[in-house]
Amino acid sequence: MNDDRKSGADAGKRLILVTGASGYIGGRLATRLENSGHRLRLMARRPELLDRRFAADSELVAGDVLAPESLPAALAGVDTAFYLIHSMGTAGSFVLEDRIAAENFSVAAAAAGVRRIVYLGGLGDKGAGLSAHLSSRHEVGDVLRQFHPEVIELRASVVIGSGSLSFEMIRALVERLPIMITPKWVDVPAQPIAVGDILAYLQASVDLEAVGHRVFEVGGSEVVTYGDMMRVYAQARGLHRRMIRVPLLTPRLSSLWLGLVTPLYARVGRKLIDSIRHPTIVQDLSAVEAFTIRPVGLQAAIVSALANEDREVAETRWSDAISAVGRPRDWGGVRFGNRLTDTRQVAVDVSCADAFAPIRRIGGDTGWYYGDWLWAVRGWIDVLIGGVGIRRGRSHPDELRVGEAVDCWRTEAVEPDRLVRFSAEMKLPGRAWLEFEVRGDDSCCVIYQTAIFDPKGLWGLLYWYGIYPVHVKVFGGMLEGVAREARRNAAKRTGVAVG
Repeated sequence: MNDDRKSGADAGKRLILVTGASGYIGGRLATRLENSGHRLRLMARRPELLDRRFAADSELVAGDVLAPESLPAALAGVDTAFYLIHSMGTAGSFVLEDRIAAENFSVAAAAAGVRRIVYLGGLGDKGAGLSAHLSSRHEVGDVLRQFHPEVIELRASVVIGSGSLSFEMIRALVERLPIMITPKWVDVPAQPIAVGDILAYLQASVDLEAVGHRVFEVGGSEVVTYGDMMRVYAQARGLHRRMIRVPLLTPRLSSLWLGLVTPLYARVGRKLIDSIRHPTIVQDLSAVEAFTIRPVGLQAAIVSALANEDREVAETRWSDAISAVGRPRDWGGVRFGNRLTDTRQVAVDVSCADAFAPIRRIGGDTGWYYGDWLWAVRGWIDVLIGGVGIRRGRSHPDELRVGEAVDCWRTEAVEPDRLVRFSAEMKLPGRAWLEFEVRGDDSCCVIYQTAIFDPKGLWGLLYWYGIYPVHVKVFGGMLEGVAREARRNAAKRTGVAVG
């Protein structure tokens, strides 16, 4: 199913296909290639989910590597195809599915005349005892090479970036466990690589001068252990963590343990842990000669990951993630990286200007439209523990400017009649934001309200979930109050009652 969003770019540009465009690496690579001016086709089983994520001139196509009849259309006219697919989340045999998928894709790519396949695999010495996951990663590369004449395979260790499965495992362990009972695998050496560096390697592979098959081992600038990754992450977040080594946790028990304390499914965690026991270190240095990329070290990779996550949070339209019924999708909110969000919406039959007016006046003498006494109590508590409280009010009753204080918040972003975001300056075990956005036209619009919390360690999580029942009442009541005030203002202005 080809999308109507055909590229208007120069027809002489080579067409690049990115599979797994809805995934972690695929999505970031596609954005990077778009920004570099490449002509793209993005393949996913449900391409409609990609429509708002990428540029209008990138072509969307439906394709499933386990349904070979869907691949010829996706591969037609393609010069370079990125193979960024794996089946770790399947309930069946991921080894078998990955093997079949790789064969289907490579056969179809060869038949379509695709010049080159670029594949991202995993580091690890081949041989007896290699985990099923790493063995499968290597086998996929072998299958691609068996049926296609030119394959560039990049083998990487742990990818450091917000959203990476291994990074999220490390993050969750450090954030949630002040004292960690750690098995022997935390001492296994690895060569983690920043997501920005792995994306640079992938992009450079398009124009790499090479004929036939090449395998490149890529990694960061230093060899560390998983324990080192946990310690450096803790330092970057200002957390103090103690690790106690024990030799008792088997891969199965470790995966079940991960299932309890991290967002990973137990079956995915088991596959990861089974692979973690193997060193993943670069031994073949041919990538240094073939590429001009010089990867950063662990600390720089983690600092960059956290900084990029802040940027992504600032640029995110939280209303895009809201459920159809306007309620948080999970008890406690929806996760975005380490952040927890409570997102809700209400439709009002007024203009965007009328809907935004009460938001523009929030705080100070106007109050927060619900539970002002609760806000006052929270302000008193904040003052008692050394915070700013809500005594500052606001400098102007009807205008918001970036950088100005509003009670215990600081105005971080303003788009007139459309959006405002506040960052909390009260004492919290983490960081918090409150965002309002209005979308619609002159007669009807939707008000979106999102509370965002970046918990710092276990205390941050306990704080969020401990007061979440209060948040439900306050956030819900506040949004209803904003909507009620918007209707009242519109009725005063027009002389017509608004329903």
